[in-house]
This record gives sequence, C-alpha cells and structure tokens, in this order.
Amino acid sequence: MDRLRQRADFLAVANGTRSNSAAFVVQGRSRDDDGPIRIGFTVTKKNGTATERNRIRRRLRELVKRLDVTSVRPHHDYVLVGRRSALTRDFATMLDDLRSALHRLDRQPAKKTVSSKDSGFQLPSEPGGASRKSN
Repeated sequence: MDRLRQRADFLAVANGTRSNSAAFVVQGRSRDDDGPIRIGFTVTKKNGTATERNRIRRRLRELVKRLDVTSVRPHHDYVLVGRRSALTRDFATMLDDLRSALHRLDRQPAKKTVSSKDSGFQLPSEPGGASRKSN
C-alpha cells in the first residue's frame, strides 16, 4: 500500500463515496489504472493542538498497518479523516469500525460526477415571463 500525498489526489477521493464512524470518516474512490492501493490521512485543526492531531494521525496509520489486505479493494484510493474521538476510543473498536466502514464503502454505488454544464441548471425567470431591465 502506498500513501496519498498530493492535494489533487485527496480532492479526487473526496468526490467519491464515504462512510462515517465515531473516530473517523473513510472516503474511497476507484481508479482506472493498475496501481497499488493508496491511503491518505488527514486531521483538521478543529480537532486540537498539533500534538493531538499528530497522535490521531499516528493511530489511524497504525490501524491501516494492522488491517488485513482483503478488507481493501485493489486499484482504489482511500482517505481517513480523523475525528477528535480517535484520541480516546478503544483501538480494537476502531479497527472493527474501519473494517465495517470499508465494507459499507464496497456496498455503496460510485458517485457520478456532473459538471455544471451537464446539470441542466437554469436561473428562474421572472413571474409572468418578463425579463428584468437594468436601470
């Protein structure tokens, strides 16, 4: 398993499917290439000081190390977004949460990305069909 490191990769995974847990959110996305499984970790500043965020990130990395490879799908990217409760939650419980979150991701259909041109969105017209005139 490799690590996600570039912002573009994190943003691409954020548009994929997601599954919530008490200690983290798992985001997943299928890739069209034959590359290895890639996993990224992120913890926002609202979760505490730098030492607390680093401890959350270390716990999430250790979860992935102990995860069996059969739980993740090949040719996928995953991002674990840490929550503050990851500091105090039991590690074995978090490992079970990760397995079940990955299982839920597999059952979700992949999101379709729709561009603004394809969405068919139009601004509503004025009542009575009259257009607004500028002064």
